[in-house]
Amino acid sequence: MSGAPAAGGAECAEWVLTVSCPDGPGIVAAVTGTLAARGDNITESQQFGDPTSGLFFLRLQVVSSATRDELVAALTPAFEAFGMTWQLDVVGRRVRTLLLVSKAAHCLVDLLYRERSQGMPIDVVGVVGNHPDLADIAAFYGKPFHHVPVTKDTKAQAEDRLRALVAELDVELVVLARYMQILSDELCRDLAGQVINIHHSFLPSFKGARPYAQAHDRGVKLIGATSHYVTGDLDEGPIIEQDVERVDHSRAVSDLVAIGEDVERRTLARAVRWHAEHRVLLNGHRTVVFR
Repeated sequence: MSGAPAAGGAECAEWVLTVSCPDGPGIVAAVTGTLAARGDNITESQQFGDPTSGLFFLRLQVVSSATRDELVAALTPAFEAFGMTWQLDVVGRRVRTLLLVSKAAHCLVDLLYRERSQGMPIDVVGVVGNHPDLADIAAFYGKPFHHVPVTKDTKAQAEDRLRALVAELDVELVVLARYMQILSDELCRDLAGQVINIHHSFLPSFKGARPYAQAHDRGVKLIGATSHYVTGDLDEGPIIEQDVERVDHSRAVSDLVAIGEDVERRTLARAVRWHAEHRVLLNGHRTVVFR
């Protein structure tokens, strides 16, 4: 169970409630009936029952004059009766986010722009780079830049520094915005469900430093990207979003790189936005995404 700090006062606020639990009758009625009895107004409702996992998923937005504590108290009997995993937050609250980068700038610039100009509900509290190359971009957007070099001999110390930053900055979400380092299994477990990555969808077919050159050599017809939660299984965490662009024989390697970067930035941006809006619920090795 988790969520934002209590929002006090008698004025109405809009809340987002997400729930997952074993499927069965009466789940929606228990939640919505409680809210209706209070006189709260449900403005958005989405639900999904997965016959494969046997789990039920619910996302509600509700306008209420109650504080968070009052809503939790009213809903607790339903939470306990159905064994619900739940989250309650204020709609639109900006999620405290740490961006991790290496040398490629396209995802970093895109997320910082969307935060500033397109209402993406994230609060980027810092940028961490294992190289100093993108410090000027962070400075342009007024974001602190932390240079944390990573070598084979300093990987453990670098991850300790990352843990310290997550704690110091009260980080809720870590985004690997083309961060070219593999996180340890231990760090993945520590931050489970809180780290989002982006990679080109050639994996595992074209690995290494020049995947687009390999793809060009093989005459690929689709350029793609996958955004997913990070786990100890490299690039195999629960998928949040994927996208593709069709290409043909006339495209040079440089064209494929440019197209790939465009697909990567927009795929990552959608995944980050949906996570911040509490539209993504974990379903084992998969996700339920209420768009």
